[in-house]
Amino acid sequence: MGSKEHYDRGVNTFSPEGRIYQIEYAIEAIKFGSTAIGIKTNEGVVLGVEKKLPSKLMEPSKSEKLVEQITEAVSDLAINFGEGYEGSKRKPMARPYGVALLIAGVDERGPQLYQTDPSGTFLQWQARAIGSGGETAMTHIKEQYHSNMTLAEAEKLVLQTLKNVMEEKISNDNVEVAVVRTVTGELETRPKDYIQNIIATLA
Repeated sequence: MGSKEHYDRGVNTFSPEGRIYQIEYAIEAIKFGSTAIGIKTNEGVVLGVEKKLPSKLMEPSKSEKLVEQITEAVSDLAINFGEGYEGSKRKPMARPYGVALLIAGVDERGPQLYQTDPSGTFLQWQARAIGSGGETAMTHIKEQYHSNMTLAEAEKLVLQTLKNVMEEKISNDNVEVAVVRTVTGELETRPKDYIQNIIATLA
């Protein structure tokens, strides 16, 4: 019988208990990322994120956490992590992506909010928080969320929740907010002064 180390080296190797350790490690890594929140309303979807700059030399505008990609394509890519290619030869990738995504959009059914994870699973949500403050954020959101929220109410809930879970004091420099409106389906990033006006009203 092999040790755990034997099973956690292969990206497509199941342990005797039916586990793939590499996927479990990737899912655990998500908890160290910055907090991101999505809330769906009838008017559209609000996305908010805490911006963490790992270095003072990093350009703030390059720290982008808001996503516009197609959920299924991203999930397919994640689940096929062991099917990489190098030139004409098939070469499995070393590790699955340690990334979860919140994906917002509008289709014929209206506003949509999805979350993907490293296993290739994607789920639809009314409201979802991921990252280092995700669990605490979800507790707050469950207490405040209702299905008839306006976009403005959802934006305030996103920022209030980020304020509650962030280690640093919330400001318009360390958070970003964007909305995808039902009527246009386009992503609109909120300007700093707009965000600051909401922050000023938070408890």
